[in-house]
Amino acid sequence: MPVYRLSEAASLLGVSDDTLRRWAEQGRVTTTTTPTGTLGIEGTTLAALAAKRAHLDQQAEGPHTTSARNRLRGIVTHVTRDTVMAKVDMCCGPYRVVSLMSREAADALDLRPGVVADAVVKATTVVVEPAR
Repeated sequence: MPVYRLSEAASLLGVSDDTLRRWAEQGRVTTTTTPTGTLGIEGTTLAALAAKRAHLDQQAEGPHTTSARNRLRGIVTHVTRDTVMAKVDMCCGPYRVVSLMSREAADALDLRPGVVADAVVKATTVVVEPAR
């Protein structure tokens, strides 16, 4: 079973080291000791915490029936519009998400910097590689 240092776990969860330490002190997450003697989190515990944090608020407005399972809430950071298309940049936690859509759709959704939005990802192919 892999054990991750708190700094690694925090980075994977998109929170600060201090936040993760507070959660451990509050008993919100179970910690263990790494082979080098530092505080860490077992892989299965980290996976369960990540899955729990990814849970979306069921009271949120918007479509509730969709086959897309990858929904990232973020803030729009930049919108580039031309006559036909728009490029929408978002920051979703530690991730940058870029969407290309029709200008008409971007206008109808009133997408502009500072607007909170959900990036819903539906892909037929997802490449997963182990971290290096």
